[in-house]
Amino acid sequence: MSLLVVGLSHRSAPVSVLERAALAPEARGKLLQDAVSTEPAGECAVLSTCNRIELYADVDKFHAGVAELSTLLARHSGAGLEELTPYLYVHYEDRAVHHLFSVACGLDSMVVGEGQILGQIKDALAVAQEQHTAGRLLNDLFQQALRVGKRAHSETGIDKAGQSLVTFGLEQLAGGTDVETWAKGKRALVIGAGSMSSLAATTLVRAGIGDLAVANRTVERAERLTQILTEPGGPGAANGLTARAVAMTAVEDELSRADVVVSCTGATGLVLAGLVVAAALAEREAPLALLDLAMPRDIDAAIHRIDGAHLVDIESLADASADAPMAADVDQVRGIVSDEVAAFGAAQRAAHITPTVVALRTMAADVVAGEIARLDGRLPDLDDKQRAEITQTVRRVVDKLLHAPTVRVKQLASEPGGAGYADALRELFDLDPQTVAAVSRADTRADRHDAARERA
Repeated sequence: MSLLVVGLSHRSAPVSVLERAALAPEARGKLLQDAVSTEPAGECAVLSTCNRIELYADVDKFHAGVAELSTLLARHSGAGLEELTPYLYVHYEDRAVHHLFSVACGLDSMVVGEGQILGQIKDALAVAQEQHTAGRLLNDLFQQALRVGKRAHSETGIDKAGQSLVTFGLEQLAGGTDVETWAKGKRALVIGAGSMSSLAATTLVRAGIGDLAVANRTVERAERLTQILTEPGGPGAANGLTARAVAMTAVEDELSRADVVVSCTGATGLVLAGLVVAAALAEREAPLALLDLAMPRDIDAAIHRIDGAHLVDIESLADASADAPMAADVDQVRGIVSDEVAAFGAAQRAAHITPTVVALRTMAADVVAGEIARLDGRLPDLDDKQRAEITQTVRRVVDKLLHAPTVRVKQLASEPGGAGYADALRELFDLDPQTVAAVSRADTRADRHDAARERA
């Protein structure tokens, strides 16, 4: 089995295609189940963010795996296969590992170095675990990706290379003015109460806005967010923030009062139409700043052409980030990624031979047990101390004979091209393939048990 990733992102596809291909949260579980029910894929996870959709799978056939995963992406998204195909990229084995580690470090983000992707990778793993589609390979891969991303942020200045998408978007709205100076005292409307919207609300509050309205389809979630922001010790408590939760039906009324609007919902259609914004602007003299972080878009792109409205959306952020300066630490992070990819590959290759080594030692233990039992039949007068000493001596001889070759075969197997050593070991010692497979299944069950315990 081998790791395969098929996907598309802001680097390979225009925003219009990403919008149509976006996966609804409820569609991810069905996509994973369909993926593992196909012949090529044994494990599967989906990483779906505002600017990427990627399927990771452990497959036993490369070409069949690419065809099946591509078809599944098209089937579960809003775009057809013919539309998606020109923009899809494929990474295999070490290149697939390198890709995910680069993504985790923020090297492949729209804004280089942003850290929000780590939470999205963690969520992708959690969904795959809940759906029971993540086995040993993907559990190891995604957990290591999280560690690599954290290492990059702690050991380098990659954070200086870019900001979160929220901060970057607000900087674009501020137009060169310091965000805190620009935001101070403003009235804000945040549409949505998910992770991105919550981050936007928190960022605006810390920047010094004076009034905040949070609109959400489920008003209770909006109320929880405003409570967190205004409670004692919260980011808005010190500056006397006024915050309230409103229903989505109140958005049009709030538009006439807001200075800045940030929207990021999971809606499949527009949340703010151009005519609604135009009507709100007709009732006021002050301009309106809008930041659309949703994919597909929440805010009508036609608003770019409305006087008095300044809209920043994913498409304009992609254009702006193309000219963003790259920090010198990016090269250091690339070095970390390369080292971690090599270490992960070595560990996986070494793990591949472990069941064979365990099966060999199990066979040796069975041989020792059989010989000791036969000795008991030939020398029934041995006392317990003598029998124990003989047993221990035989076991020591077997362990010493097996120690050097098993250690060496693990070392050799961890090197590139070392996968054949497991097959050679099975042939040389005539190991039962079913015994080896049983060890692998036991290890996988233990991994899943550990993962379930961690989630609990």
